Order: sequence, then C-alpha cells, then structure tokens
Amino acid sequence: MAELRRSTEARQAELIDAALHIIATQGIAALTTRSLAEHVGLTSGAIFRHFASIDALIEGVVARVESVMESTFPPAGLPPGERLDRFVEARSTAVGGQVGIMQLMLSEQFILALSEGGTARLAGCAQKTREFVLTCLREGQAAGSFRTDLDAGALVVVVMGTIQMLALSAAKRRQLGTAPQVVRDALGALLRPPPPVATQGTRATGSRGRRAS
Repeated sequence: MAELRRSTEARQAELIDAALHIIATQGIAALTTRSLAEHVGLTSGAIFRHFASIDALIEGVVARVESVMESTFPPAGLPPGERLDRFVEARSTAVGGQVGIMQLMLSEQFILALSEGGTARLAGCAQKTREFVLTCLREGQAAGSFRTDLDAGALVVVVMGTIQMLALSAAKRRQLGTAPQVVRDALGALLRPPPPVATQGTRATGSRGRRAS
C-alpha cells in the first residue's frame, strides 16, 4: 500500500508539472485531458485514477504554487536587509525553476479558470508576499539600513519587479547580460541610503583649501 501511495503521489506531481507547462506555454484553454495525457504519455482515462477531474488537477496546481511561494520566506529573526536579500534570491530561483508559476500568478486567464477558493488562495499568496517585502523595507528604514527618501510602498514595486525579471529570465533560460548576484547587489545598492550631500559651506572650505595650496 505504501508503494502504491508513493507511486500515486509521484504521478500526481508529474501531472501538475505537465499542467504548469501547458498553461504557461499554451494558455489555460489548452489544458485538456487529451493534451495532458499526450504530454505525460498516459491515456485520458488513466489521468482520472490520480485526479477526479481537471478542476481537481488545477487545485493541485494552486497547492503547488502555495508550497513553492511559502518555501521562499527566510527566518524571521534575520536583519531586514539580509532577510530581503535571501528572499529575492530564493523566490526568483524557486519560481524560475518551476516553469509557469510566474505566468500563472500574473495571468487573468488562469484566475478566471479557478474556483473562488483557488482564486482567494492565490490572492493570499500575493498579499503575503507584498506584506513581507513591505515589512522588510519599513524595518530597514527604521534601522537606517534602507533609504527613507523614497516611500516603502514605491520600493516594493522595485523589489517585486526585480524578482519577476530574475525569475522569468531563469524560467526561459535567457541571459541577463550580468549575473543574478550582480543584479541583487545592484538592488541592495539602490535600497541603501544615499551618501550625504556636501553643504555649500563644506564646498567653499574645500575650494579655499585648494586655492591656498
């Protein structure tokens, strides 16, 4: 019985991966029992030994998205800068390695195909992500490690855009033109407080010193 259960779980995972690939590359309308069966080399009837319906399969896809998203949150006790950097790396790597997850999160077509409960679960994933990034930014601003001249809400968009770019590039195996670590370092530099601007008095003193020399 244990062997049968493991085999079923493995097949369910395979079908979910196939569904993610079909949805990402062809759209939700292309996800049928026939296209799924052809993708994994099963008969259409065999699919229903593992999922009761296509709707049940899509719910499995939602559960996979939730699991991947949840796995990317770092420990809460880390400093905000390190916590955010680890999250950007983990989320972009995990989503980029799971073909189609980013497209699914951004696709209105997919959302319309979900049940009300599935839509709420994905919306919850997106909201938790935004709240996590916002909390990191605000804590970093309060600690002086992030810039305060820009609103944390606006910086959330910059962080999320960076994650999406890194994830989509990894998923499609496109070259960024620079290493992901360099991109993350650039994001960190953008978030850090800008250097102090020299006052007019300081500039004047410097000028007199140069003339005197």
